[in-house]
Amino acid sequence: MKYIALPDHQIRRLSFYLAMEEYVARTVGEDDRFFMWQVRPTVIFGRNQAIEKEVNLDYCRQHGIEVYRRKSGGGCVYADMSNVMLSYVTKDDNVNLTFNRFVNMMLLVLRRMGVEAVSTTHNDIMIGDRKVSGTAFYHMANASIVHATLLYDTDMEHMLNAITPSQQKLQSKGIQSVRQRVTFLKDYTTMSIDEVKAHIRATLCQDEILLTADDVAAIEKIEEGYLSEIFINHL
Repeated sequence: MKYIALPDHQIRRLSFYLAMEEYVARTVGEDDRFFMWQVRPTVIFGRNQAIEKEVNLDYCRQHGIEVYRRKSGGGCVYADMSNVMLSYVTKDDNVNLTFNRFVNMMLLVLRRMGVEAVSTTHNDIMIGDRKVSGTAFYHMANASIVHATLLYDTDMEHMLNAITPSQQKLQSKGIQSVRQRVTFLKDYTTMSIDEVKAHIRATLCQDEILLTADDVAAIEKIEEGYLSEIFINHL
């Protein structure tokens, strides 16, 4: 698998990385592609979700948390610079096989770190009975995309207040709060977040494709479609 690298280390809006997934999917070759990214405080919700039921918009406005809709399904996610977002692009169009391949890759990464992790039927990755990574999928004309969160750490206050799942949804998972549902990778490893990222890349990728300024410009053009879906923008 080849790692897709940007020509600089700038931290961009989440919309850019969603557009980057699409760009990579449109230009994917025979090899699978993978990249990682981090964002400033942001909420991302699924294509079928009603924002007013999932996101505390007042809290997000007050704390400068951006909100975006993605094209994949799944639940609402809070992200910040203390966790890692993962993007996997493949030509395989079989949903179950694609999910299984990616989840198994992440289980390999964690187990090589000495972390005993397991997957669920919903393609979450668990340490014990708590979630450390969730995944979502969508298919394009010539490629499939899986993106995932990896909770190394996070601002728990923002996570608890920016996302507002219903009590019915929580109880369906057998829990009373989001805090009971998640765990942090930092509690199971001595690696820093940068060391974890380096380990993921070394485990999964054998080569690199370095994007150019022209590639970045093409991604920014795709990004315009995502920017039209912004509900809050504090730039």
